[in-house]
Amino acid sequence: MARTILIVDDDRELCELVAELLRGEGFDVGAHHSGAGAADLAASGHYELVILDVMLPEQNGFEILRELRRRSAVPVILLTARGEDVDRIVGLEIGADDYLPKPFNTRELTARIRAVLRRTQPREQDTLPRVTVGDVTLDPATRTVFRNNAAVELTTVEFDLLHMLLASAGRVVTREDISQRVLGRGFDPFDRSIDVHIGKVRRKLADPAAADERIKTIRGVGYIYAQPRD
Repeated sequence: MARTILIVDDDRELCELVAELLRGEGFDVGAHHSGAGAADLAASGHYELVILDVMLPEQNGFEILRELRRRSAVPVILLTARGEDVDRIVGLEIGADDYLPKPFNTRELTARIRAVLRRTQPREQDTLPRVTVGDVTLDPATRTVFRNNAAVELTTVEFDLLHMLLASAGRVVTREDISQRVLGRGFDPFDRSIDVHIGKVRRKLADPAAADERIKTIRGVGYIYAQPRD
């Protein structure tokens, strides 16, 4: 059965090009050419992934993404202007699963789509037992996280990142491994996506009463989820 993707971009020629490419890869594709109504369409449940341009008439991509994340966890790849690091960071902060600067290589877009969809498919690892480290419990089967018995809402990327860190608690996880296993692509030292996702997980797990940071940065190497003290 073909997987269905929604493209939200006011560049009709680009939409037609991308749609033709993705249909050739076995996807069904829908397109929407303005910000108005885009969040409703994306949250309708008919699409398994949304490709969302930042620069749209009537309502920009950030506004759409904020509205969408209040209603749906559908994966989103954000299209940003090349060189606009701020746009990419803001997009990740408000819930994008990945981003791609325009103009982009169509093969890279396809690879990003498949990587994001792989993260949302049931996998063998989702039958693994719960992981508990200190006050945090992660259940791969239900993809839920609790801290002190309170639910923690995470995006797909954040969940996979935390799972990797908890499973390796007390040991360093390299940025290269995170990029390959969580983001589904080769490591780029200039890509700040990992830093943004780590920052979001830290904030969501923050304990005001704790003096130490639970996710520690190992400069130039990666990150370590600290084992709780006895």
